[in-house]
Amino acid sequence: MRRGSMLPTSKVALLGYGRFGAALGALLREADIEISALDPHAPVPDEVRAGSLEELVRGADIIVVAVPVPAMRAAFEALRPLLSPEQIVIDVGSVKLTPSRAMAEIFGKSTPWVATHPLFGPISLARGERPLVAVVCHSEQHPAAVRRVVALYERIGCTVVLEDADAHDRTMAWTHALAFFVAKGMLDAGAPTNAPHAPPSFQALARTVEAARSDAGHLYAALHRENPYASEARKKLLSALQAADQGLTAEPARGSQAPSPALSLPASAASPELYETRELIDEIDRELLGLFARRAQLARRAAKEKARIGRPVRDPAREAELFEARRRWAEERGLDPASVAEIFEAILRFSRHVQEDPIEET
Repeated sequence: MRRGSMLPTSKVALLGYGRFGAALGALLREADIEISALDPHAPVPDEVRAGSLEELVRGADIIVVAVPVPAMRAAFEALRPLLSPEQIVIDVGSVKLTPSRAMAEIFGKSTPWVATHPLFGPISLARGERPLVAVVCHSEQHPAAVRRVVALYERIGCTVVLEDADAHDRTMAWTHALAFFVAKGMLDAGAPTNAPHAPPSFQALARTVEAARSDAGHLYAALHRENPYASEARKKLLSALQAADQGLTAEPARGSQAPSPALSLPASAASPELYETRELIDEIDRELLGLFARRAQLARRAAKEKARIGRPVRDPAREAELFEARRRWAEERGLDPASVAEIFEAILRFSRHVQEDPIEET
């Protein structure tokens, strides 16, 4: 059987070890995959550092190009003479048409290549946010390589979405790119992201602003300059915002009632207030489930470390401290401490079940 088939990946080379490259490297190592890394502009741990491109790719099954999108073509060209037909090159850029075209021109059919976009980063990983999602683009030239890359992402805990590069960039123009565009506008306008007593609707925006602030500037530029659909999305958004602004500032005709800018509720809602309240409860419950998923991921991480140092899953002293702190937090928020303690008893049972479950998260 050829090495480029569905044999499990044993070594991954990372060309680029910035914030995302290092985060991906940590995920790979947690999955017991050997890595090597090279980055002249970022610190690389001694145990994985390669001294040259030749050393980096030697023995690697998959080479991950984790450099800014404008620098990818040069990286592909530098890699090409060093690769064998059994090795696979993937990119992890936030746009897909530009890298796909470059890889098709440089590698063609001789070297397997796959365009990918992991929809997570250092911040989401640190928060334990799950599920992790990775987009993998179809390839008529290298279908076996696509299957191999899908298996790699699934091995590190990702849900994989198969999509073509054009559809990916259209979606990202209206989501990732516009989110960063709005966030930059709020930053430049001086919006106070840490304002006390901000309503929940603003808190969600503030999290987006903080995420955009922490990412490298080249990501913002790439999302807009390298995505051919970003300009159209920006223009439509600006046009809609201008129309909304004019609608709010225009004086209504004398004797007429100004139209409400709010979205109307469905006719089935007998009580608008009850409908809105239920919608907010549903939103909070979705957030709670997301938090439970993050807590489960952190519980698995704790279980792995306990196993490494030889400690049992249950820690009565830690649990006692936890309950005391939660009761105190409940009192500070005007909640019944006994009821909150009951909730956390259920959460701890859930956490212990996660830690004792031998099935790995996929």
